[in-house]
Amino acid sequence: MREEILTFIEKNSRVDLKELAVILGTDEATVANELAQMEKERVICGYHTLIDWDKTSLDKVTALIEVRVTPQRGEGFDKIAERIYKYPEVTSVYLISGPYDLMVILEGKSLRDVSMFVTDKLSTLDQVVGTATHFILKKYKDHGTVMGQIKTDERMVITP
Repeated sequence: MREEILTFIEKNSRVDLKELAVILGTDEATVANELAQMEKERVICGYHTLIDWDKTSLDKVTALIEVRVTPQRGEGFDKIAERIYKYPEVTSVYLISGPYDLMVILEGKSLRDVSMFVTDKLSTLDQVVGTATHFILKKYKDHGTVMGQIKTDERMVITP
């Protein structure tokens, strides 16, 4: 039942527990207890709201920063990843394959803010030997959700 609950709440964390219990063929208390246990075990690490910031008045820039590091002996990439994810601007850090070691996702108010973060904070860390910055210009799909309105062809069909 755990995987079924996770599958449902991954797409919609606001699903009504009564509705979820009916779908799973169980009672609401069982679903609530299972969710609480998975939160306690950190299987469920948090709940998030997906926002289309382009539709707000808030200025926000998101960037993907590829980071090449020299891992510390006996600690691998964990210690440097921890130093990086403690910055409030950083929203995600991933260990990746390829020519870079870490993918850092961060947010700032402007391109300059992000660039200054990379220059002043990220690049100055002893273990960091290189970075590549990519700014997100537009989101089409995020976390499985299509962003913005899907355009439809509104032309009139003419048949002979």
